[in-house]
Amino acid sequence: MKGNNLRSAGAEVLGKLLARNKTLCRLVLEWNALGVWEEAFSAFCDGLGSNNTLTHLDLRNNQISHHGAAALALALRRSGSLEELDLRWNNLGLLGGRSLLEALQSNKSMVKLKVAGNNIPSDPLKAIEQTAGHNSDRQTTLRENHSRTQVLSREIQTLKEEKGRQFLSLMETIDRQKEEMGRSNRSASVQISHLQEALNERKSAVKALTAKLQMAEAALALSEQKNQSLGERLSRLEAEKEDEREKQSRRRKKEEEDSLLREGKLLREIQNLTETNGQLRSKGEELEQRCKSQQQQIFELKQELANSTAELKMRLAQADDRLEMEKRRSKQALEDSESLRQKEVEHVSRRLEESERQLQERVLKLEEQRIQLEEEVSKGKAACVTERVHAEEELGRVRSQLRLQEQEHVSLLEEKLRSVRSSLQEVQLHCSQQKQTISELQAKNGQQSAEMDGCRRRVEELQQELAGKDQERVAEVSRVKVELQEQIALLQAEMMAQGGLKAKISALERELKVLGSNHREALLDKESEISSLLEKLRLKEAEIQRIREDEAHRASCLQSAIRAYVQGSPLGHFGSPRK
Repeated sequence: MKGNNLRSAGAEVLGKLLARNKTLCRLVLEWNALGVWEEAFSAFCDGLGSNNTLTHLDLRNNQISHHGAAALALALRRSGSLEELDLRWNNLGLLGGRSLLEALQSNKSMVKLKVAGNNIPSDPLKAIEQTAGHNSDRQTTLRENHSRTQVLSREIQTLKEEKGRQFLSLMETIDRQKEEMGRSNRSASVQISHLQEALNERKSAVKALTAKLQMAEAALALSEQKNQSLGERLSRLEAEKEDEREKQSRRRKKEEEDSLLREGKLLREIQNLTETNGQLRSKGEELEQRCKSQQQQIFELKQELANSTAELKMRLAQADDRLEMEKRRSKQALEDSESLRQKEVEHVSRRLEESERQLQERVLKLEEQRIQLEEEVSKGKAACVTERVHAEEELGRVRSQLRLQEQEHVSLLEEKLRSVRSSLQEVQLHCSQQKQTISELQAKNGQQSAEMDGCRRRVEELQQELAGKDQERVAEVSRVKVELQEQIALLQAEMMAQGGLKAKISALERELKVLGSNHREALLDKESEISSLLEKLRLKEAEIQRIREDEAHRASCLQSAIRAYVQGSPLGHFGSPRK
């Protein structure tokens, strides 16, 4: 909007625009007449003070007077975003330059202020340039410190994430090993259940064999009863034969004479009976031999059953002993491995807690040292403030003839104080880079800046009182000069003390570096310990795998032995007599 002859109405409308707009960053109003009407320009300045987005403003050749400069100074005190302001070729004068200088002392965002061609003396111009330079240096240092704090916070976050990941990986490996141990226990329990089922089957087979033996014994008892019945029949037949022989003999004696035919018949019948008797005897002998062979087979079967039952009991006892031993060994190995893991985890946690405690103790020591330094700085500031108050009370008695000299002295003193304060702020910022309480230090810096603003306002008020007290005595000038020299000596002594504080701060920075190196070494030690723990975990996994293989081999050996025993059992022997 350069060269548009904007006047009072335009200035008011632009002030409303700046008060409501939140996006405008650059505004060029060169070659207009905004400063002719003071009320309209004050409205424009009010809108500028309430704006927080404008960074560049060009007001060259706008006929702005010292009244407009005062309104601009009020706007600059309120504004926190304006960085560049061009006021060349206006009518600000000495009063306007002073008001702008006072506004710059309270404004921290202004970096460039061009006031050439405004009839301002060289001293205020230099002071304005110095304050703008200080503001630019402050902005650069703040940006650098912000970037450094962001880098440090990122590094701390990455370290925390890495530690968390390592801890999570350790916990995952431990959980996996626990799951694998549970699986191995489950598989072992399943194998044991299978073995118990095989043993139960074997017991059922033995019970079936005993039932078969009982059946064979019952059959043998029946065969014995049959043999007894046959023997009784034979004895009866023999008795009957003897009776018949006696009858025949009697009949022969009685009827020898009566019938030869009957004798022949009787002889034939006797021969037949003798043949039948021989056959019956041979049959009885065969039956007796069969009974003896069956009894012998029964005796052998009983012996084999007794031997098989004894062997089965021995093998069952041995299998139970082996199973119990293997269970105890596996339980002992599991308990040992779990105890070792728990001890290692407790050792690692203790080491981590000890390292955290040591770091916390070091951080507390550094914070105590920082608090001591801040107390010393606050004491030095209080002494400076008290001395300045005494100096200003005495300077209030000086006349207007030495006003310029006193202003020069005051400006020099303010520059020294600013340099001292800027150095203190830089030292505080450097210390805050190595700590985790950055927000608290920034808040304290804000409070200190507010106190500095209050001190500057007091200086401004004293300067106004100096401007009003023009008719005081001249004889006190020498005494005031001597006192000023004493104050300068005191300030130099304070500068020396501040040099000592700087040396202390550098020593603290070195200690912080040493602590950082120690922390890194501790991290490396922890990483080595974590690697050793991982190696131990791998060895434990290998041992567990070997134990599993041994258990599987033993189970397979037991299964093969049971199968061989089942195949070599006397079931085959029982089949033949059953047939």
